Amino acid sequence: MSLLELETQLRPVFLAALAGDAAAYRLFLDTISRRLRGYLRQMLARAGRGEPSEAEDVLQETLLALHLSRHTYDPASPVTAWAHAIARYKLVDHLRRSGRHAASLPIDEEAFQLAAPDSAAPDARLDLERALQALPERTRALIDRVKLQGASVAEAANAAGMTETAAKVAIHRGLQAMAKFLSKRGTRPA
Repeated sequence: MSLLELETQLRPVFLAALAGDAAAYRLFLDTISRRLRGYLRQMLARAGRGEPSEAEDVLQETLLALHLSRHTYDPASPVTAWAHAIARYKLVDHLRRSGRHAASLPIDEEAFQLAAPDSAAPDARLDLERALQALPERTRALIDRVKLQGASVAEAANAAGMTETAAKVAIHRGLQAMAKFLSKRGTRPA
């Protein structure tokens, strides 16, 4: 499922949950958990920490933070970006507590970070969507699978019918093209 499809699915569910619908809240938590679990596993592996239980610990901290912070959600912002930002903060906190500096995370390649909630969140989301749409479909699908859904490069390459090396190159070039697109629009983060 692409990030845009996930956002389209989760946004009304989360808004219903905020209005008190317990079943909608459970659906939101189940759906976002699957997405964030893949992201956290990937980022911990990149930081040299591949223990599955560690990802589960950070996921549980993230879910608790989502619950406690749900009142901070701005309905004008993407719920997926809000959830990913909280997950990233919890991951950084976890790495700091365990003596690992968060600078070891390769965050410059995370496409979703460009849509992290801030004062320009609606514009950033639109710019991110435009930057993704400017890419060839195959590259867009690779970036979505690897950077947003948490799949491995090997899995994404297999799904696209490419070699792993070709997929890595396509993802790298796609992210560079997105950064160039966004910098031309004056929206690249400092």
